[in-house]
Amino acid sequence: MAKTKTTYYCQNCGANSPKWIGKCPSCNEWNTYVEEVVTKSSGQSEKEVWQEESTVRNKPKKIQELEFDEQRRLRTGNAELDRTLGGGIVPGSLVLIGGEPGIGKSTLLLQMAIRMPQVKTLYASGEESLDQIRMRAERIGITAENCFLLAETSLANIMTQAAQLKPDLLIIDSIQTLHTEAIEASVGSISQVRECTGKLMKYAKQTNVPVFLIGHVNKDGAIAGPKVLEHMVDTVLQFEGDRHLSYRILRTSKNRFGSTSELGIYEMREAGLREVTNPSEVLISPREGFLSGVGIGATLEGNRPLLIEVQSLVSTATYGTPQRSTTGFDVKRLNMLLAVLEKRLGVRLSTQDIFLNLAGGLKVVDPALDLSICASIYSSFDDVPIPSSICFSAEVGLGGEIRAVNRIESRITEAAKLGFAQIYVSKHNVKGLDLSKFDIEVKAYSRLAEAFEELFN
Repeated sequence: MAKTKTTYYCQNCGANSPKWIGKCPSCNEWNTYVEEVVTKSSGQSEKEVWQEESTVRNKPKKIQELEFDEQRRLRTGNAELDRTLGGGIVPGSLVLIGGEPGIGKSTLLLQMAIRMPQVKTLYASGEESLDQIRMRAERIGITAENCFLLAETSLANIMTQAAQLKPDLLIIDSIQTLHTEAIEASVGSISQVRECTGKLMKYAKQTNVPVFLIGHVNKDGAIAGPKVLEHMVDTVLQFEGDRHLSYRILRTSKNRFGSTSELGIYEMREAGLREVTNPSEVLISPREGFLSGVGIGATLEGNRPLLIEVQSLVSTATYGTPQRSTTGFDVKRLNMLLAVLEKRLGVRLSTQDIFLNLAGGLKVVDPALDLSICASIYSSFDDVPIPSSICFSAEVGLGGEIRAVNRIESRITEAAKLGFAQIYVSKHNVKGLDLSKFDIEVKAYSRLAEAFEELFN
């Protein structure tokens, strides 16, 4: 006789309670608790078919006795994905990829699966039929014969097929569509997602087969049932970008086998996702003639230096309250920089509408863009263009001082590689730095007024 238990789960964060409560004490959301019936059977709930051949129990081993080989990682043939994973796929790892609908999660993993001819891959989809997956694969371009497709939502059937096929890689699209008979709850509920993820994690660790999971996101952009999944998996990747723009960013928010500061950049095309090996060239739009309000800033996304075009527009406010609008940048930090310009340089911006845009649709929080933003705003205010051969990389303080930023050598090298003639940096950044090794003129300043005096005459 099955033992039944009823529990209330928050559908936003995964917290549970023995009774219904209006406000979740974990995430402070209202009316998110839903009753779920959890049934534990007396026997084995899921037949773990992959364990039938092995009856050897695990025994403790000394850490020195364990063999370690960095070359055991599986190379996907996708340099951007390999970079975010820390150098390739670790055998036995559980990787979760989250992102908004239509951003390209399924395309990324299907592209990876069909372009790894040396790896036997099982792609299990609970959202599309086999014909629909085949149509998408035809558009991307089929180059592998070792990719097997399965349209299934039952976890038991997927495990049975995996035990028979013995794949080198398992892809689940998506984890919210799977269900197991061990839990009497609706598909996509917290209980089902947690139980299915636990089974897949056990399968990955015991068979040494890497498993990729695609996860849906909630209205806040976080993975549905976020903490439940993120604590269980080894790596969490976030696929970001605006569906109306062509560029996508793959970020690492958790990685047990590599750095979380790496990221990959892609461009969505009709034939699938294209790797962007030099993102600085595509983030800087070509200009004909001189335009005011445009400045180039050297920033860092993870460990990768990028040069981003900063566009500003300053115009007289039509209504009583001036507008402050930003795209890709924190509006509170913009207000701080405007206050510095008005207080330290005497630029009257309190009656001006100010619009700021970072080209390419990227969202940047690096303070090294401060100097380029101040320069572009001043350029638009005075209608004086900034020469296209100049870029900036420095933080601006409240006293109008130009402050140092980290990894300045990488930023200068990237600017030189793209053909810029000058880069404006903080004087504190060049102490002990050999400027003769750079193919670019490095101009160092300690005050914002000094830099603008030479830049705008």
